[in-house]
Amino acid sequence: MRVFVETSVARHIGDRKEQQDRVTVLTHPSHPGALLIALADGMGGYSGGAMAAEQVVLAAQQKLEAFSPATEQPGQLLGAVLQEAHSSIRLSRFASEQDPHSTIVVFMLYRGRGYWAHCGDSRLYHFRSRRLMLRTQDHSLVGELQRRGKLTAEEALQHPQRNVLISCLGSDRAPQVEQGGCDSVAAGDHFLLCSDGLWSYFSDEELADTLASFSAAEAAQRLVDLARDRSKGKGDNISLAIVKFVAAEGLT
Repeated sequence: MRVFVETSVARHIGDRKEQQDRVTVLTHPSHPGALLIALADGMGGYSGGAMAAEQVVLAAQQKLEAFSPATEQPGQLLGAVLQEAHSSIRLSRFASEQDPHSTIVVFMLYRGRGYWAHCGDSRLYHFRSRRLMLRTQDHSLVGELQRRGKLTAEEALQHPQRNVLISCLGSDRAPQVEQGGCDSVAAGDHFLLCSDGLWSYFSDEELADTLASFSAAEAAQRLVDLARDRSKGKGDNISLAIVKFVAAEGLT
């Protein structure tokens, strides 16, 4: 069975005055099978957050262009993206009056395997059909309270400090970086990268059902529309990227 890859990205400014999220889909200039997606949710006051998120996208572009499979593993590339973005955001503080920070989640597809890394509360979900295989753990105060069993998922969504991060790029402390991957991907595997402006409005089950039921482009638009409706005029910036592995019917 042949499998093809569908990708789609979407952003919405929400009810904010500025879009400080960034998301990009990149391919390697000489290794077409290498796909890299980077998503960032910037913070740091007017223009500061956008500046930080731009550094994430720039680091992803530069590191992918320099990627050489003969000397570097995909996991090393993703780690280098996080460290380069972190350093660049910190340096940008000296050239501006802002205090820029950013979350990051990156996903790489290479030779039939998926790799990911993240810091902050932007998430990566991996669904196999409608079954949740992976959801990254938020580096946030409420995320830590949930891991300790002191908050339920429902309580976390209503917590007054739900937006407080315990790790992100650009802070004085070294970022808390988590990485992982899957040995193989096949038809029925779906990956979603998104900022908290999206995932705050959905259960895992609803996300899984949407990705399984629609094309990547249709699912992206549907999720943005539902998030906007549910935010009731108080929505954050939204950004997302979807990667779907779909069986090519009738092809062998």
